[in-house]
Amino acid sequence: MDLLALAPSDLALLGAIAFAAGMVRGFAGFALSAMVMAGAVLILPPRELIPICWILEMVASLLMVRGGIAQADRRIALGLAITAAIGAPIGLWLTTRLPVEDTRLLALVVLMGLALLQLARVRLPFLATNAGLYGAGILAGVATGIASIGGMVVALYVLAQNSPARVMRASLVLYLFVSSIFTLLWQLGYGLFDLTAVARGLTLIVPVALGVLIGKWLFRPALEPFYKPFALCLLLALAGLSLIRML
Repeated sequence: MDLLALAPSDLALLGAIAFAAGMVRGFAGFALSAMVMAGAVLILPPRELIPICWILEMVASLLMVRGGIAQADRRIALGLAITAAIGAPIGLWLTTRLPVEDTRLLALVVLMGLALLQLARVRLPFLATNAGLYGAGILAGVATGIASIGGMVVALYVLAQNSPARVMRASLVLYLFVSSIFTLLWQLGYGLFDLTAVARGLTLIVPVALGVLIGKWLFRPALEPFYKPFALCLLLALAGLSLIRML
């Protein structure tokens, strides 16, 4: 407990948050970090949560990648991961030159608007082109650097494709697995990992793994028609929660 620097009650709450976030990740294929950040920010500051989220994301990816990569659209997943890695340093550079809160507010509002358009079944043909793919990836990287919502941008792009639910979900899983490698390099460069962060992440592996396994079990053919509406509503809820916290 001394190494974790957490009260037992805080550790128990973090475990519950990790379990719930793991369930959502197991079913939807994304949103683990967003849920942990939203739920645990009152216990630990975002800077200390970032390396914890990386460890939990990697555990979830390892549990979900096996048997799931074959269903992924590799062109989309790898294209987004590579271009997002290019866009991330641009976003970090812009954070020193733009009003970050205003930029984050604008990004969240646009994200919610696009999600609502998808729920209304309004098609955006540009997203089906190569330019749309690479543009979405770079935009996701920039959004990560400025507002830490790059994962939401990627999820929105993948959900805009006219693909079966299992392909969209697998593409998100593959993207997160590949992009985690690039993210680790940035986090190591900024000195975010230390012994306490690693110990906290390892302590939460069991609850997040249990959650992921249950979420995977829930993703069955009978529920696939509800996947896209659920994922879009999840994006809206996460973006709305972020807006409420900002305002």
